[in-house]
Amino acid sequence: MEVEIREKIAGEVVLSPHPGRTLRKWREDFGISQRDLAKHLETVPSVISDYEAERRASPGAGFIRRYVDGLLALDDRNGGQVRQRLGVPPHSDGILGMREFAVAIPLRALADQIAAKSVSHVDLHRDIHGFTVLDAPRAILSIDASRFVEVYGWTTQRALIFSNVKYGRSPMVAIRAHPLKPAAVVFAAPGRVDALAVRLSEVENIPLLTTALAAPAVLERLEEL
Repeated sequence: MEVEIREKIAGEVVLSPHPGRTLRKWREDFGISQRDLAKHLETVPSVISDYEAERRASPGAGFIRRYVDGLLALDDRNGGQVRQRLGVPPHSDGILGMREFAVAIPLRALADQIAAKSVSHVDLHRDIHGFTVLDAPRAILSIDASRFVEVYGWTTQRALIFSNVKYGRSPMVAIRAHPLKPAAVVFAAPGRVDALAVRLSEVENIPLLTTALAAPAVLERLEEL
C-alpha cells in the first residue's frame, strides 16, 4: 500500500500540467512547511518554493522521489496521521527505513555503496530490488510472524540490513524460521559475528555481509542509489 501511495503522488506530479502546484498541494495536505521539508531534504526553502511556484524547470524524477519520501518520513515523525488517512499503516517499531529501487541494483554495487564485505561463502551474483533497515532487538521483539511480511515491502528480493547486532544469531534464526527469505542480509556495525549466523546464511543460500557503518550512515548512502 505504501508503494501505491508513493506512485500515486509521484504520478500526479509527473502527469500534471502544473507539477509545481501539485507538489505544493501534497505538501499542504501533509501539513508540512517548506522550511521543515527543506531541512529534511538538506536544501534551502527557496528551492522548494521555486519548484512549487514553477520558477524553476519541472523537477526531475530524483527530486520528486526525494520530495515524496520526505513527506512520508516527516509524517511518520508527526505520528503518521496522513499516511493512516491515505490507507498506509505506519512502520512497525524496529523498521528504521525501507525503499524499493526503481531499477534492480546488483548486490555487489549495493555492497560497494555501503562498504560492506561478505562473511559467508555465498555467491553475491544477484540483484537487489529494495532494502529494509531494522533495529535488530526492537524488530525481533515487536514484529511477530504474522506481521513479518511488512519487513519485505513490495518484494522479498531485497537486502535486510540489521543494526544493533552483537553476534547475529537472532536475526538469522528469525529468517531461518520464516518462509519468506531476503536476497541478502547485512549487519551494520556488528560486534563479533557468530559462526552460527554465518552457517545459517550458507544453509539458506543468503549472502551475509557486514559494514562498519552505523544505520544512519547506511541509510544516507543507500538514498544515493
